[in-house]
Amino acid sequence: MQTKTASTQVDVHDIIARRWSCRAFDASKPVSREQIIALLEAARWAPSCFGDEPWRFIVWDRNSDEAAWQKAFGCLGEWNQNWVKNAPVLLLSTAYSLFRKNGTPNRWGQHDTGAASENLCLQAVASGLMAHQMGGFDEEKTRLAFNIPKEFALMAMIAVGYQGEPEVLNDELKELELADRSRTLLGVHFFEGDWGVPVKG
Repeated sequence: MQTKTASTQVDVHDIIARRWSCRAFDASKPVSREQIIALLEAARWAPSCFGDEPWRFIVWDRNSDEAAWQKAFGCLGEWNQNWVKNAPVLLLSTAYSLFRKNGTPNRWGQHDTGAASENLCLQAVASGLMAHQMGGFDEEKTRLAFNIPKEFALMAMIAVGYQGEPEVLNDELKELELADRSRTLLGVHFFEGDWGVPVKG
């Protein structure tokens, strides 16, 4: 199995350091119902503006509803289908564009949904699972297939399962799976005191 612990400037929590987006999933190992509920509970307790909880997630578990999983799988782009085919669970994160309390626009809804999604991904690590978020799916096809109201922005599909061996992937995907992780240097995207002033480590 691949371990890709982040190389950080200072120590961060182990769950954060170990989280990465694999593409090699073990198709023979289902995700338990308890694990799925734990992922959703982690997302549920994310922070949100005014406590409005703008996120809505749809879950497709291949082991309990193959037909629904296949319908969701059919909404993915072909490149993603090449590796998602082995993931036992798919989810879709969506963000409500209005505040529940008064119906006014909520410009923080997508930010908050991202926070909920990251909670879910970190819970996956804590549960011995892997989660991979992706934007490569047909938004309109997904909206129509699952009757999603227009007030909800479709944010990301998330594949979840146990990590598999890189050999389950084609050569192109296997190369990506085995490549080292990297990030831009801290001071490039993080500023201190004023815009463009690199934060000092």
